[in-house]
Amino acid sequence: MATSGAEAMRRMLHSAVALAAVALLAAGIAIVAQIATRDRIAAGERATRTAQLDALLGDLRHDNDLLADATYARDSDLLGTGSPVPVYRARWHGSPVAIVMAPIAPDGYAGSIELLVAVRADGRVLGVRAIRHHETPDLGDAIDERRSDWIRRFAGRALGDPPLDRWKVRKDGGDFDQFTGATVTPRAVVRAVSGSLVYFAQHRDELFTAPATMPP
Repeated sequence: MATSGAEAMRRMLHSAVALAAVALLAAGIAIVAQIATRDRIAAGERATRTAQLDALLGDLRHDNDLLADATYARDSDLLGTGSPVPVYRARWHGSPVAIVMAPIAPDGYAGSIELLVAVRADGRVLGVRAIRHHETPDLGDAIDERRSDWIRRFAGRALGDPPLDRWKVRKDGGDFDQFTGATVTPRAVVRAVSGSLVYFAQHRDELFTAPATMPP
């Protein structure tokens, strides 16, 4: 009986060890899969953002990695959020040529609108794109370049062109068109772009000289 009991105990111990090993193996596989998935998602996001930045910079020459040469800015009034806003710097042989900021237009008709605003080192707009929004289809979503060329009309503009007090939609006495039947969305975008230009004018040197680091 004692021998049978010891044998049963050994079998139970072996079974427990085997189950523990299977559980550890399954956990290891899950962790590896999670890491691989996370890395694929991160790589996809990096590729998407690189394509967005390159599209905005167009033919402007730069020889640095914008994602690696990035810093961040924070100004809830001018940049639309109290959270850190990424700022990507473009350089040519070490000299600054442009930045691309990622401000928020918090007052869109259907919620916040995430933008990219590219600005030459001299303060003139290279381009603006809406990269995420929830605006009404066939109305407020005309801020999407795939729906309309409206957002491309910021290219070449700057503070003073028009004067800051005319960085508004025409309905508010400014120089920028609104959409037929929709004023809230373009008003929010114009305000966000002008805020970005004001921030750039106030912080130009520190934006280009700040250490490369991304928000926590």
